[in-house]
Amino acid sequence: MSRVLRTIAVAAMLLASRTSARAQLVSVDGPPAPIAPEVVSRDADGRATVRAIRLASPLDVDGRLDDEVYQLNPSVSDFIQQVPREGAPATERTEAWVLFDRDTLYVSARCWDTAPPERWVANELRRDTNQLRQNDQFGVILDTFYDRRNGFLFYTNPLGARADQAVTDEGNLNPDWNPPWNVRTGRFEGGWTVEMAIPFKSLRYVSGSGQVWGINIRRVIRRKNEWTHLTPIPAAAGVPGGMFRLSRAGTLVGLDLPPASKNVELKPYGISRLTTDRVRTPALVNDADGDLGIDAKYGVTANLTADFTYNTDFAQVEVDEQQVNLTRFNLFFPEKRDFFLEGRGIFDFARSGPATSSTALTPTIMYSRRIGLNGSRVVPIDAGGRLTGKVGPVGVGAMSIRASDDPVGGTPATTFTVTRVKRDILRRSTVGAILTHRSESMVVRGASNLVYGVDAAFSFYQNVNFGAYWTRSDTDGLTRDNDSYQGRFEFTGDRYGAQAQYLKVGDNFNPEIGFVRRDNMRRSYGQLRFSPRPKVHFTRIRQFTYEGGLEYIENGAGQLESRIQTVRFAAEQQNSDLFSVEAATDYELLLRPFSVAPNVLIPRGSYSFTNATVAYQMGLQRRVSGRWSVQAGEFYDGTILAFGYTNARISIVKQWSVEPSVSINDVKLPAGEFTTTVVRARSDYAFTPRMFVSALVQYSSNDSLFSSNLRFRWEYLPGSEMFVVYTDERDTRTTGFPGLRNRAFVVKVNRLFRF
Repeated sequence: MSRVLRTIAVAAMLLASRTSARAQLVSVDGPPAPIAPEVVSRDADGRATVRAIRLASPLDVDGRLDDEVYQLNPSVSDFIQQVPREGAPATERTEAWVLFDRDTLYVSARCWDTAPPERWVANELRRDTNQLRQNDQFGVILDTFYDRRNGFLFYTNPLGARADQAVTDEGNLNPDWNPPWNVRTGRFEGGWTVEMAIPFKSLRYVSGSGQVWGINIRRVIRRKNEWTHLTPIPAAAGVPGGMFRLSRAGTLVGLDLPPASKNVELKPYGISRLTTDRVRTPALVNDADGDLGIDAKYGVTANLTADFTYNTDFAQVEVDEQQVNLTRFNLFFPEKRDFFLEGRGIFDFARSGPATSSTALTPTIMYSRRIGLNGSRVVPIDAGGRLTGKVGPVGVGAMSIRASDDPVGGTPATTFTVTRVKRDILRRSTVGAILTHRSESMVVRGASNLVYGVDAAFSFYQNVNFGAYWTRSDTDGLTRDNDSYQGRFEFTGDRYGAQAQYLKVGDNFNPEIGFVRRDNMRRSYGQLRFSPRPKVHFTRIRQFTYEGGLEYIENGAGQLESRIQTVRFAAEQQNSDLFSVEAATDYELLLRPFSVAPNVLIPRGSYSFTNATVAYQMGLQRRVSGRWSVQAGEFYDGTILAFGYTNARISIVKQWSVEPSVSINDVKLPAGEFTTTVVRARSDYAFTPRMFVSALVQYSSNDSLFSSNLRFRWEYLPGSEMFVVYTDERDTRTTGFPGLRNRAFVVKVNRLFRF
């Protein structure tokens, strides 16, 4: 472990020792604890306190709910709508129980439904998919340290599919957190049942008697687009984001928790691969090799975890999806590697929620794809360590990774170090700092790269947010205009909304473990929104949205480079179908020509152009869904006509789905005419919730590439997996069948050991 990691670990343990020695004294943020045999108490505002039921012996997790405990103890019920009628009682009854024994927390439910099973929305078996969020659901979120900000979410559908997420600061999600746990579902005359078994070893918590946690429980009836919770959640929090609003969650009492285990996990792996690469020099043809590696996890304290990796391998990761780029700026591709996804919430800097039009140009200070990747080439990672968690109100994140040299790209062996601290203040606000260091700069040979900065996020009431950051990069020879800062305001009410932002990115701002889409700019942005929910006359419409925005970007010399004015109208139907119309007027100043397509160069100069987009998004709970869009109008000094069918899914049977996607852009310019086409299709077949096979095939006309990625994943034991992966890439410019560029066949097996 690097000196940075060692220093932070020692400091964290010293701070933790001061708090762990004294008993947890927590006041209940809500009504007083219910007195047995009652299991829930509520106050006038609908807040709930739930009493956990202690079991003398483990529960038989079979999804039937025929154990005696369900007859002897009352249930938690009276769920409250978030949408469509905020604050109204749920239209379908839900009965829930929270139970525990020495090793396991159980959450069970009887989900009544007046509709027959054929009308339920249950068409997904794979773990952690977006489609599972579009099914009928039952889920629970646990705030194990009762800080009203962070939690662990578990949910399922009537088929017994599983999803789990770690939630940081009420919104930064990590869906790739995959702890071992179990769930079984069943059916009865009048609905469906669920039993979850969550081992305490899969959670972080403070042991001892009389512990207090935060809890919320969610039930979703997807055919009605109805989202209900144990406690009232404002509609403005959005779905599924309302579940993450832990400051509005209930309280769980009565927990007598066992002493925390050693919290040691070892996960060794073995891999065998057969590789062909005709692009490199010298070429590889059916080159066979194998390797071994290991990941390890150690619980330093109850809420502080150290991770180590040696000879890291990511062969099981799905390939990137092709994107269309008609701008002069770089594309952002998401991280998909598990080691970097776990615990990523603490490393987020100056961001809250998903990237939107107001945040897409905000630099990313910690972009983990800079580690172990050089363009599209994989750079082997020798070893690394990470420390994440909280010490009291202070969130801590530290990472040090050593990557090998890359002879093809000319990159020497490099050490990447990131340190992040973030302190909770007030009820829902934070202040923090970050430092990143890259030992070998990619911009200045022989130099290193250092970035440091501070940020703050303030949230008041339920929908007023302020944020700001300042950061600076230091690289030899780049000492002027090397900072970036931002101030932003958001009002996110259900009926009204507003955003304002000012962002500056210096010409020499150079975060080399980060991502900057556009530099040398000063950007002002504003948006207003009106979203009424009609009560009469429009029985099929749930909500209208009218919004307008203005983006104004100057370069460092004070010249106007971009001005984009947009207006948008949308109508969301009760079944979650969404119709929208958007028009934009764009002004762009090109100080130098840029290539928008092969052999098509847009000259320098100023351009004004207007276009419009009409789109219809079919509700994702449908067996056939997707977003249809048509864009038409001007594009620089020419025209554009674009067609898209994206975010699509066709559910053939409950185990098998196909997700097609097509994007076609026909552009006519004085400099030339071209059509870009990206076609993609993903197909998934789930044998069980723990075993599935998937295929991704795609074609991009810009790169003249056809690629395929086939993956088989089997979780043969909780937390232990086997992967079989085939990947190839072909050049469509060759005659006949596309010529092979590279190909790989990989078998990888890992095994989880917990102590």
